[in-house]
Amino acid sequence: MRRESDDGVGLFADAIGQSDAPLAARMRPRNFDEFFGQSHLVGPSAAFRKLVEADRLGSVILWGPPGVGKTTLAEIVAKVTSASFDRVSAVSAGVADLRKIVEMARHRRALGQRTILFIDEIHRFNKSQQDAILPVVEDGTVTLIGATTENPSFEVNSALLSRTRVYVLRSLTDEEIGSVIQRALHDRERGFGKRQIAFVEDADSALVNLANGDARSALNMLELTVAVAESRSPEPTSALTIDIETVTNSIQRRAVLYDKNGEMHYDLISALHKSVRDSDIDASLYWLARMLDGGEDPLFLARRIVRMASEDIGLANPSALTIAMAAQQAVHFIGMPEGALALAEAVAFMAASPKSNAIYVAWGLIEADVQSTRNDPVPLHLRNAPTDLMKDLGYGKGYLYAHDFEGGVVEQQHLPDDLVGRQYFKPTDRGFEAKLRIVKKSDD
Repeated sequence: MRRESDDGVGLFADAIGQSDAPLAARMRPRNFDEFFGQSHLVGPSAAFRKLVEADRLGSVILWGPPGVGKTTLAEIVAKVTSASFDRVSAVSAGVADLRKIVEMARHRRALGQRTILFIDEIHRFNKSQQDAILPVVEDGTVTLIGATTENPSFEVNSALLSRTRVYVLRSLTDEEIGSVIQRALHDRERGFGKRQIAFVEDADSALVNLANGDARSALNMLELTVAVAESRSPEPTSALTIDIETVTNSIQRRAVLYDKNGEMHYDLISALHKSVRDSDIDASLYWLARMLDGGEDPLFLARRIVRMASEDIGLANPSALTIAMAAQQAVHFIGMPEGALALAEAVAFMAASPKSNAIYVAWGLIEADVQSTRNDPVPLHLRNAPTDLMKDLGYGKGYLYAHDFEGGVVEQQHLPDDLVGRQYFKPTDRGFEAKLRIVKKSDD
């Protein structure tokens, strides 16, 4: 846990201007005008900024991906409103830490000083920890600013959520990331402005692309790239030229915005499933690759592909389930990364297959009837009669053996008396199900 001093200065305030501090810390915006992105919140006419400047913001939850300015925004709010700023991380803080902050906040309040309690990664607080801050948020002892990368609807208690306002922060655009980098390159006080640095061959564009909308990652990558270029420079003070090779060798790979336990996990699997359902092979393969690149469990993906085969393809292409299970076995057998091709093959096959949800719909109707109607006995003619007593009671009497009839199809009652006439499965005219429709018509 880190608790700030009472002067409203943020966590990295001491680092600003210090040459040995990380670049991302030195370049942290000090006011709204230095803030890049989130114009819907910090623009001159934005309601959020107006409320802060009028000191009427109240408790809020800042929701957005990493590196978009949630912590910085909280610090600026504290500075603009001249409030004391106490920061805790939900990863390491407990109820005892919160009680200490609340005690200090009450003391400050008696002296006319407001306290902003900033909880980073508030979604990691359990229910009892969130409940512990509820009373002091409600009575105004502290003004809560929570930061989360996860959907507050799922991760923040409804009682606490009802006492806060949620503001959404977005990933920075490539143009905004480019501006962050350029400011760091030209800032003589906190950045590299005292050093002549030139990007060539679109190396700056490559750096922007690798940052993936994350300003902190962009600055960390810039700092690393400059350090690599300096290590190759013959003179410590000579001009630095940074090309694409220097950037790619320094960074290796882009910052991945994916949490396989968070909302993005559900967003991406939804995109994958719906792309398959809509028969878009390219999009289906893209979302599969995004999830694998983010570290998703390949067996989770295999299970979802099996679900797609049953839910969205069904008997329109009976081979789909076989292909899905083969992909699952391939991943289990050979592992990753080789197993990715088996998953890709299965996903492409699912997307290219004719679609039908007839089995899915039929199963839902059947489940509803099973749960809501009487569990009537099996009709007598469908029962086996292995004993004389059962034969005497009529078990099996009148049963028509399908193979004794033309086409191997016979019409007789199969459902319980109360459900006679129900039709659950209604095959489509797509793929193999079209043949099932012919069989059904021949029964009528």
